[in-house]
Amino acid sequence: MTHGTATPKRVLVMGGTQFNGLALVHELVRQGNDVSIANRGQTEAPLPGSLHRLYVDRTDHDEMRQVLGDLKFDAVYDFSAYHPDDVKLMMELFEGRTNQYVFASSTVVYAATAHLPIVEDHPVERGPSQIEYGANKLRCEDALLAAHAERGFPATIVYFSMVYGPRNIIPDREQRMFARLETGRPVLVPGDGTTLSQVGHVDDQARALAAILNSPATVGRRYNLTGEGFQTDLGYVQTTADHIGVEPDVRLIPADVMDAIWDGEVEISVDSGSQQNIDIRTSDEARKRQQSVRHRFKFASVVPRLAPNIHRWNQSVVFSIDALKQDTGWEPQHDLASMVAQTHAWHVETGGREYDWTYEDQLLELF
Repeated sequence: MTHGTATPKRVLVMGGTQFNGLALVHELVRQGNDVSIANRGQTEAPLPGSLHRLYVDRTDHDEMRQVLGDLKFDAVYDFSAYHPDDVKLMMELFEGRTNQYVFASSTVVYAATAHLPIVEDHPVERGPSQIEYGANKLRCEDALLAAHAERGFPATIVYFSMVYGPRNIIPDREQRMFARLETGRPVLVPGDGTTLSQVGHVDDQARALAAILNSPATVGRRYNLTGEGFQTDLGYVQTTADHIGVEPDVRLIPADVMDAIWDGEVEISVDSGSQQNIDIRTSDEARKRQQSVRHRFKFASVVPRLAPNIHRWNQSVVFSIDALKQDTGWEPQHDLASMVAQTHAWHVETGGREYDWTYEDQLLELF
C-alpha cells in the first residue's frame, strides 16, 4: 500500500504533557509539524520550544468553544476524552475543521478469549465484567463511528495496550519491578509463570500515531497499538533482572492461591480506592464482585495484567498490530530488552521512588 508523504501538518493534541501525549508531541515536532497542545496548564513537562500552548479546561464546554471554536487543524489527537460528552463536543467543534480526529481508546474494551492474537473485529465486553472506564470508552467509540457512518466525520480509533517507557504515569508497572529487583525483594509470579502478555514502547507508539497522520486509509478505522512481541511472566522478570544484573528471587504462587485471590476469597487488605471507576452497586453479590475486582487490580501491581476485571490471571492476552502496520507502513523498533534498558536508565537518572510492599508481604504469607 502506498502511504502519504510526510508533509508538515497543523496538529492539535488534547493533553500532550503526560506519557503517550508527550511522546507524540515530541515526535510530531521532530517531523516538522506545526503542533499545538490544549490542556489546563497544570502539569509540568519537558515540552519542545516550538510548541503552541492553548489553555482550556475541557470540562468547561463554553470555554472549549471560546478557545477552540474557530481553529482548524489537519489532525486532532485526543488523549483526554473519557466520556461520550467529551467526544460529542469535539465533533461539534471540529466537524469540517479537521481532516482526522484520532481518539485514544484502550484494549481493555475487548472481551475475554482463548483465540489469539486478538484482532480489531474481536467482540468487545459490554456486560457486568466491564468497568466504568472501559464502558465509557466504548460509548465514545460508538458516537464516533456512528458520526463517521452517517456523515463522514473523520474519526480514527486507536486501542492502546500496556504502554512501557520513561515517565509512565502508572508507576506500579515497570518502575515497581525495577525497585523490587534492585532491593532484592521476592518477585511473585502467578502459577507456573507461562502466561503471555504484551507491552509496547511509548516512543514506538508515538511514531505509529504520527504515521496515521500521513495515511488517509486510517480514517474510519480502529487499530490495536502495542509492541511486536510478547513474553511469559517469567520472561518479563528475567529480561528485567538480566539488564539490572541481578538474579531474581522468584516465588511461584500456586494456582489454587491465585484462584482464591482472583475470586476475592482471601483476607488481604485492599485499599478501597486502589482502582478508580469501578461502579458501586448495593446488592451483596455486587459488593462481593467489586471486592474481587479490587483484589485483581491490586494484584496487577505485582505482575502487570491487562484488564484483570475481564481476563483471568492465567489467561494469555496478545494483540495483532498487523492492520496498523499495513495501513501506515509503521514498524516497532523496540523489543522488551531495549525497552528495559532505556526505561531503567531513566529510572536510575531520576532516582526512582519509594514503594509500599505491604500487599506483597501479605501475599507471601498465603503459601
